[in-house]
Amino acid sequence: MATHVAIIGDHFILPQVFEDELRKACPDHELTCRLRQEDWPDSPVVHGYGGDVDVPIKEFIGDFEEVAAFIGEAEILVTHLSPITDGMLDSLPNLKLIGCSRGGPVNIDIPAAKARGVKVVRVPGRNASAVAEFTIGAILAETRKIRVGHEALRAGNWRGDLYRADTTGRELNEMTVGVIGYGKIGTRLVKILQAFGCRTLVCDPYVQLDPSDVAAGVEQVSLDTLLSQSDVVTLHPRVSAETTHMINKDTLAKMKPDALLVNTARGPLCNYDDLYEALTQGTIGSAMLETFSVEPTPPDWPLLQLENVTLTPHIAGASVRTAQFAAQQLAEEVRRYLSGDPLMNLCGE
Repeated sequence: MATHVAIIGDHFILPQVFEDELRKACPDHELTCRLRQEDWPDSPVVHGYGGDVDVPIKEFIGDFEEVAAFIGEAEILVTHLSPITDGMLDSLPNLKLIGCSRGGPVNIDIPAAKARGVKVVRVPGRNASAVAEFTIGAILAETRKIRVGHEALRAGNWRGDLYRADTTGRELNEMTVGVIGYGKIGTRLVKILQAFGCRTLVCDPYVQLDPSDVAAGVEQVSLDTLLSQSDVVTLHPRVSAETTHMINKDTLAKMKPDALLVNTARGPLCNYDDLYEALTQGTIGSAMLETFSVEPTPPDWPLLQLENVTLTPHIAGASVRTAQFAAQQLAEEVRRYLSGDPLMNLCGE
């Protein structure tokens, strides 16, 4: 008997990519697949961080009723950003497995799924390589004046003064980089940073350094120590009650006056009003911001106007490999489910 699979992709992970990987991984199983494609990233997700939705999910795209109707009688759902709520699960009695192609499936009400016996699997570290590489690029773009030189030259201004001792950039090998959050991305970033020869500090109260990092001289320190000693502070924790607005007026005041703050994680980690004040008053030197409190950013947002800020539109995790890897990992989870093998990355256990 065929297993019914509902597949919901988007312009980043195409539904056909999900199906192709499923069929490669499950040649001995008969699958009946239905495909749906959402408009993300051409249309923005609903963020949900500001209490603008009355369900405990975040970062999703798709109408609840339309998504539930599409899933219908399917036993398996494979998705990237589709919402799954408690109310939706009431109308999906046949659903037994949800595969979400994200490291943190915040678009899925996992407690509600677990209460109904619906298993939810994820793809931890799916974009760890992409975000770690992007973070290195973000740091270099600011510290080596790449962004400043580019903007000036595009405007017809040859910034020869960037070679002056009082305006030129610094090399990573002479700097201290503080990494907040030692998960998949943080650990990947630390290993890359070692090649640059910089001093590396790590702050994460819930994990310990890998022995190889300790041997390489990586230091695990308190948040206050990291903030006060780092030339670059880069954020990589998940959003929680503890980490929301962890970068604020008080923590910014503990940083060096020429420090660079990098946020390639999530907007809610920063109080952006406090950051604007710190950047305009010289509390810190500069910032590289990839994620924001409101996305898309309003065109008149004050931080867009500052000359000491590099900005990108939440693209750090976007790479060809990320999409392919995520689809392959979920396909393997589906194979395991159909074969009765243990699931690799089960949520809520």
